[in-house]
Amino acid sequence: MSTGCGRFRVRAAPRHVDGRGDGAQSGCMMPTRLIAALVCLPALAATLPAAQAAPQSTRPGRPTAEAKPAPKPPSLDDLFARLRASEDPAEAKGIARLIERHMAGSGSPTVDLLTDRARQAVTAHDFPLAAELMDRVTALEPNWSEGWNRRATVFWLLTDKDDALADLRRALVLEPRHFEAWAAMGRIYESLDDKARALAAFRRAKALYPQMEKVGEAINRLTPEVDGRDL
Repeated sequence: MSTGCGRFRVRAAPRHVDGRGDGAQSGCMMPTRLIAALVCLPALAATLPAAQAAPQSTRPGRPTAEAKPAPKPPSLDDLFARLRASEDPAEAKGIARLIERHMAGSGSPTVDLLTDRARQAVTAHDFPLAAELMDRVTALEPNWSEGWNRRATVFWLLTDKDDALADLRRALVLEPRHFEAWAAMGRIYESLDDKARALAAFRRAKALYPQMEKVGEAINRLTPEVDGRDL
């Protein structure tokens, strides 16, 4: 027979069969029971802290503050509104970068990969390869405004101004608030000596991004020539 306590087991002393009475048997059992009790004490003591700690969790205390939900990132509409209202050039530049980052993703990993390869080709001055890659981008994602804007940039680098203007128009149909596309259109028209259209494009860019660098200078430069000088 064995006495169990948790994982500890103590084997009881065997009964004597020499004819002794119950008193002798009791005398043999007492040490066994005492040993079993002593063995059980550490295991029992180990359970006391956990047993005592459990009721503490139910004691009333100060209510814990509820975790506040993470703020939602501003929408594209919010960013454009802030960009128009900003009077600080540094702040406006930061907002413009957020807008550009927002518009930079096509939603397609394949298209994003092709676009990045086109960017690398431009960096390496391999403009024909960049144009070929951007052809695939616009074919796969024809409704992505930034894809047309980036292909227009490649055409500009290839001095293909007509195709660059065509792509910019397509980009602006998809996203009329694309201030970079308006500014690029203004530069191309000015290079073609179409000052009236250049001024109109620069003004559209400035209306969207009042603090945009060099756009104000272009407007000041072209306004007297297009609208005439004040008398």
